[in-house]
Formats: sequence, C-alpha cells, structure tokens
Amino acid sequence: MLRITDARTGDLVDAAPARRGLTRVEVHAQEFDPTNLRVLLVADLLVRALELGGTPVWALLSAEHRRTELRAAASALGVRPFEEGHKAGTGLGEAQVLHVVAEGGPRPDGVRIAAAPVGWDDRGAAHPAGPATAPTGWDVPGAPGGTDPAVLRLALLAQPRATPLLLGPTALGDAEDTLARWRRAVAVWAQRPSRPIPDEIRADLRRAWENDLDATGVLRVLRGVETAPEVPDGARFETYAYADRLLGLHLTRDLGAPQ
Repeated sequence: MLRITDARTGDLVDAAPARRGLTRVEVHAQEFDPTNLRVLLVADLLVRALELGGTPVWALLSAEHRRTELRAAASALGVRPFEEGHKAGTGLGEAQVLHVVAEGGPRPDGVRIAAAPVGWDDRGAAHPAGPATAPTGWDVPGAPGGTDPAVLRLALLAQPRATPLLLGPTALGDAEDTLARWRRAVAVWAQRPSRPIPDEIRADLRRAWENDLDATGVLRVLRGVETAPEVPDGARFETYAYADRLLGLHLTRDLGAPQ
C-alpha cells in the first residue's frame, strides 16, 4: 500500500483509498520555473505509483501562469499529460483526492504532497542540503545547457522531494554518466536469457516507492542490482525494466543499438 507524507500534518497517510476506487490527483503549479517542474514530476511519480498498485487515477493540472509553456517543459521531462484543472469537481465518484503543491505554495483542503524548491548553481556544485535560490542560467523550458531531459529527470529523482535542491553541472554530469551506463547495460542484459526478478529485489523496489514515493530508495536498489554477482543478467534486465515503469527514464531505449 502506497503511503505518503501529508504536508499539512507531517503524518504518513494512505495514498490509495481503503475501498478500491478512483483517486483524483490535483497538481497546483503557480509559476513557470524549475520548482514547479519538480511539482509536476512528483505528481507524475505519484500517478505512476498508484497505477502500478492497481488504483485508477484522474490527474488534473491547475496552472496560474504560462500554462502552455509549463506543459511543454513537463512533456520534455517525460511527465505524462494532465487534464485541465477546471474540470475538477465534476464528480466521477472518486474515493480519494490528493493535492501536489510546491512547498510554501497553495494550501488546498485535503491531503497535500509538497515538493521543495529547486534552483540552479552555475558554480558547478550540487548543494542538496542548502536552500534553493532563484535559478540563474537556466532558460526554462528544457534542461540547462541542452541537457537530455531524462538526465534532468534523474538528477531531480536522485534527491528526496522534500529536500531543497541547487542543481549544477556536476550533478547533471553525474546523472548523465549514470543514465548512459545503465542504458548500455540494459541493452546488453536484454541479449541474455530472461530470468524473473528475484522476490527479494521486487519487494525492495515496492517497499521503497510505497514508502512516501522514495525514488532515491528505488535508485539505490538498482545500483545494488547492477553489481550484485548473484543476480543473472536476464534478471537485471527485468528489474530495470520494471523499475522504469515508475522512474520513466527510458532505460530500455538503446535495445537493439550497436554496442
């Protein structure tokens, strides 16, 4: 069962309704900036996790400014489209309503999932523990400096959503190296005989993302699987493909490409 931290109370609450039914996810974006891109990414992760758990989801976007540009930037980041927020409340019999907001942003009634600020540091260092400042040198939409949007997605997923984040070239470079290495490895593993995901590894993945959408925990499991000598290559492939249903990093993109 997916559980998330309610920003109103700090308590872990069930993200899926007790009785099987539709969950409405309302995404509240106030500005066209990296912080609100993180809000949309958190919402995308939430929708994916709910669907993987078998919960039907209706996702809506309420954006106060530059809605078209925000949608385009989110799409480049691999965020699946949300419906227009003005449709909220039309009554589809949803059993649960979850709101995804920026930290310090809108305060709608109900369960709120908050994303901390994101800024850009041209000095090159990532400061995950420091306060995020207004971004400089990052011309939204798109990732800084023409970076592959999947690299930016990985860099954002690599830190807990409640952690204020200053991204820089170093963090993006690390994410780029990791993503390239994993895509090459997945393409090689795909050529080996298929093997099922070990039960313990599958449980570790589910335990991570069902514990407050812990994407960093999912990435930690993948790093362990990458080098674990007892895991067959065919099982590594299935593990990465399965986890990517949540992460959305296109880890199988290079299947069939020359190695």
